[in-house]
Amino acid sequence: MHALDPGTANPARADPALSPLLEFDARIAKIGSKVRVLSGLAWPVAMEARFLERWRAGSPEMPAPPTQPVDHAATIEALDGILPRLDRGHPIGDWLYKTAWSYRVAALMLSSVGTPRFTECSALLYGHPATHYRSQDATTTQSAAKMLEITDQLIDSRFVPDVPYDIPAPDFAARLRERIDPFFTDDPVQVVLDPELASKAAAGSKVIRIRADAMFSDLDLDQLVEHEAFIHSATMLNGKHQPWLRCLGTGAPRTTRTQEGLATFSEIITGAMDINRLRRLALRVLRLQEALAGADFIEVFRAFLAAGQSEVDSYRSAARIFRGGDVRGRVCFTKDGAYLEGLLLVTAFVKRALHENRGDTLRLLFCGRVTLGDLVTLATFRDSGLVAAPRYVPPWARHPERVLATLAFSTAAQSLRLDSFSLQRFTEYEDEVLAEAAWSAPSA
Repeated sequence: MHALDPGTANPARADPALSPLLEFDARIAKIGSKVRVLSGLAWPVAMEARFLERWRAGSPEMPAPPTQPVDHAATIEALDGILPRLDRGHPIGDWLYKTAWSYRVAALMLSSVGTPRFTECSALLYGHPATHYRSQDATTTQSAAKMLEITDQLIDSRFVPDVPYDIPAPDFAARLRERIDPFFTDDPVQVVLDPELASKAAAGSKVIRIRADAMFSDLDLDQLVEHEAFIHSATMLNGKHQPWLRCLGTGAPRTTRTQEGLATFSEIITGAMDINRLRRLALRVLRLQEALAGADFIEVFRAFLAAGQSEVDSYRSAARIFRGGDVRGRVCFTKDGAYLEGLLLVTAFVKRALHENRGDTLRLLFCGRVTLGDLVTLATFRDSGLVAAPRYVPPWARHPERVLATLAFSTAAQSLRLDSFSLQRFTEYEDEVLAEAAWSAPSA
């Protein structure tokens, strides 16, 4: 619905300052739709086969991606004409300013492929793994290292089970359709095979693309349903169903940390996350930090291999870090650090919202593509109708009390020291209990 459709009660009647801001919202959404980050940085699928062939032959060769800067001068100029005219004293004006600013940074980033400015812009949008926030005790890199340490305490890395990837893409796509069709009742979301897709899957509001030559596992199905469909596709669709604010349905780059964090949180809270994937997310942060410090593509690839990943997974993980950058190191795409950082922030936000009895705010996470900070801004506009309730909400988010139970248990379980236990220790523990109770045992 158009932002000024007379068929919907106009919230600008109660707040005249909204009228010009709604016009700017439509303009920013249109301009922003031209800024396509991931498609502009994708590496050709054929490069993977060539690299692995040379690697297995014992003569590894540095990839030579053909990625070129994208001329976004017109986009930057258009946004520069809008930014000074936005009333940042109004909450919606300030929200639009941040949204337009993020599109401008993304446009500048795509115009600076292969240069240090590319990484500077990437860090502004997606964060930097070495950033130390004043309110936190650890950087994302330190959190990733701690995550790996914890998983090592839970299971020896030598015993992490291999996941069988034995489902061909066409069969996997059919199973994925069966899972998502009942959820998207009013908006059919297609599942299509894409032979040129660099990643295994990518989600939009109308289509979820699956890499045509990839093999999938049963675990992949649960993870893609929760992550790609029930979060990425759903939040985009909910944003497009918003009656007034079009930018909620466009996916501004500044929302990536929250969106990826929410999608990863969804995997964890539903039990779809497995130990291999959790370790992979943490490893990507550590490898990203090493690449930023100067490690080249082959060094990062080898580091992924040494951590237990397959050759294919190691190549794809390394490629994610260097796309748009320089395979010699230092110039990198920092988006892979956003998953873990976003996960930690979303988890903290959910805990705080439930602690303050604000379960209603949890549903607002799904009203469109938003950041956690946006929720504070947009919550005050629900009563006026400027922000509509989300149409599609994942099952787990419909019952906050279940989320609270899971988070409460996981927090309490952290107090148990695993390093002082072995299987034999449990027998000794029972003997200690019996010894303590001996004084009250009946006489022979």
